[in-house]
Amino acid sequence: MLSIRQLSLTYADGTQALRDINLQLPHGMVGLLGPNGAGKSTLMRTLACLQTADKGDIQFNDIDVIKQPMALRQKLGYLPQYFGVYPHMSCRVLLQHMAILKGLNDKTSQKHQIDSLLELTNLTAVANKAVSTFSGGMRQRFGIAQALLGDPKLLIMDEPTAGLDPAERERLHSLLVNISQEKLILLSTHIVEDIENLCPYVALINEGQIVESGAVQQLLLPLQGKVWQSPVQPATQCLLLSKGYRFGQPLYRLFAEQSPCAGAIVVEANLQDRYFFELAHRGATDVA
Repeated sequence: MLSIRQLSLTYADGTQALRDINLQLPHGMVGLLGPNGAGKSTLMRTLACLQTADKGDIQFNDIDVIKQPMALRQKLGYLPQYFGVYPHMSCRVLLQHMAILKGLNDKTSQKHQIDSLLELTNLTAVANKAVSTFSGGMRQRFGIAQALLGDPKLLIMDEPTAGLDPAERERLHSLLVNISQEKLILLSTHIVEDIENLCPYVALINEGQIVESGAVQQLLLPLQGKVWQSPVQPATQCLLLSKGYRFGQPLYRLFAEQSPCAGAIVVEANLQDRYFFELAHRGATDVA
């Protein structure tokens, strides 16, 4: 269990990145959703002990994270959105280096774990090549492998599927579901579908504040029976949730108590609807 209370952080330029964050997160897969600049990466870096909050408390199981950052790091796996690598080190050697930094000094155990992670991330064939020569997707898979070193109990992943093709995304999804039974995996992504497919629990963040959190099914209940799909945008007053396309034709998703126009059909609400519903109600303009 991860408990966050009254967590706030303001940068030197006066930007208040986190505003009294309060969250109780269970074990398993937890999604973190929000627009650009909402505070997702700041919250993740703070939880990973890479920056210090101005105030607040963070508790992970029996660890006081603010007072005992090293104790958390021994149980932490972290995949940032962007990361660098040593230019001339091979994938395997770099994983060995990171394993030592994480305290995995037994050579037999270290080799077994690295071999397993290379297979899981489909990197066995390129294990002896320099990571600096990897494509974006391969480098992302390497980042996932290093995050899993040491069997962490808290796994923080910022945009983990960025650069992955559909097959690699499916492989990562299977891996995360399989390992999430005994870990807390905090997943931040702009791909709402990923969170809806993987995470039974989600937190919505905007302007540094948690605007909603809870089980996905509970968050969708207020919208059920009130989300409509239409090939045209109606002239009547209703809330436009999103505009998409199917086979090149526009498709509008609308929130309304009653049918907003002829041709509109009621559809099952999804997490993306709730995401856009919250942003619209709070006047957010960037919903990327």
